[in-house]
Amino acid sequence: MEMFYYTVAAIFLYVVSDWILKQIEIRRGEPFENRSLVFFAIILVLSVALFNLIQQFQPVPSPTVSAPDVYTRQEAETPQQ
Repeated sequence: MEMFYYTVAAIFLYVVSDWILKQIEIRRGEPFENRSLVFFAIILVLSVALFNLIQQFQPVPSPTVSAPDVYTRQEAETPQQ
């Protein structure tokens, strides 16, 4: 299920980052010379924030405790053959 969340998040990040970049360029009045670097900066900041948020909402798995390798009293009292 975690892979599904990250896939949906990646699609969401791409669309939102592109929209933010277009809005900045509209307000600026011209496209950026290094448009891909600005896009990368936007998507990087958003992805770090969103992926941390996804991890916080994931359930914490309970630790697995293995039984110690100890003989029971009956096994210890039976003679070895």
